[in-house]
Amino acid sequence: MTAQRFVTAPRDGQRSRVYDAEHLVHRLFDRSRDYPLIEVAGSRITLPVECRFASIDSVQSYVDQVLSLGWVRARWPRATQKVLVRERAGDAQAHYERAGEVIAVPSYRGNSAWAMRELVVLHELSHHLADGPEAAHGPEFVDRLLAVIDGVVGPEAALLLRITMLDNGVRTA
Repeated sequence: MTAQRFVTAPRDGQRSRVYDAEHLVHRLFDRSRDYPLIEVAGSRITLPVECRFASIDSVQSYVDQVLSLGWVRARWPRATQKVLVRERAGDAQAHYERAGEVIAVPSYRGNSAWAMRELVVLHELSHHLADGPEAAHGPEFVDRLLAVIDGVVGPEAALLLRITMLDNGVRTA
């Protein structure tokens, strides 16, 4: 009988710091809808418009479009693998299921659609683009998330998230 080797991902030691930074950025985007000019780290930036989604089908269409971008496919080979978007039963979290290549997002429940936004969907999509085992919110993930947001939402959004993450002690690769 031969011993099986299991490859496990490293410990996810900065998960809460990543989420804290993202939640702050989400609040800044929410508050800047009418007046998108903000000051961060001594610089004034105009935040781009963040997409909001009306349905799970619209999230699926968006994910398909992002994965079909030439620069995304050139940089991350897993972009050629289709992702299924489904509604998540609970409303507390969105998540990515590596085994089935599924993004699960809570839809509209009780006036809550916090996950039906571009930044949340790109976070989950960045998990899909990982080539192999890594800490779920480790430095490699953070770099990939920042690159995706920079290229899809815009450099201003990526700058805001990068500064917020650094202020929260999030490590990058």
